[in-house]
Amino acid sequence: MQKAIIGKKVGMTQIFDDKGNVIPVTVIEAGPCTVVQKKTVENDGYAAVQFGFGEVSVKRVTKPLKGHFDKADVAPKKTLREFRFDNCDAFNVGDIVKADAFAAGDHVDVVGTSKGKGYAGAIKRWNFHRLKETHGSGPVARHAGSQGACSSPSRVFKGMKGAGHLGAERVTVQNLTVVKIDAENNLIAVKGAVPGPRGSVVTLSESVKKA
Repeated sequence: MQKAIIGKKVGMTQIFDDKGNVIPVTVIEAGPCTVVQKKTVENDGYAAVQFGFGEVSVKRVTKPLKGHFDKADVAPKKTLREFRFDNCDAFNVGDIVKADAFAAGDHVDVVGTSKGKGYAGAIKRWNFHRLKETHGSGPVARHAGSQGACSSPSRVFKGMKGAGHLGAERVTVQNLTVVKIDAENNLIAVKGAVPGPRGSVVTLSESVKKA
């Protein structure tokens, strides 16, 4: 059965393996998640399973969402995510998915929202080189430099790299290894870094590209 779960990024730390090697890991509070809805080809045009994660007060839920949770007979959830599985029949509405769905040694893809950097210059955003600081560069050593052309094409092409909004976008990190599972506390330690700040919502799913 394919595996997936919603979690919350706790932070980074390091653990030691049997040989004493240091492994940098990101700790994720994974689940428990409740199956809120099953989508079928007949009703929705595709097959998927909707998970809910995190408790939320009933008075903070909109009426349409309250009806959605009441139909499934589950408590309101803060975060909803859909996962497409080859066999959705393995799940039923109301099932609980916990961290022990994964095991140490599994390879997972982690999806999160990267940290927002705001409006950033071309050097920080695209790794542009600085301009020279001698012979008349003036106060523009960290600017992008000339962009336009002369008589032809007399415009700036679409997609030209420049200053602008950086970060705060969906990022997928593939083939991270699950190093350790703490099923009692619903914690999963994944080798390496995971996008987003501490406390942000991430999703873990079985790796698409097998390592």
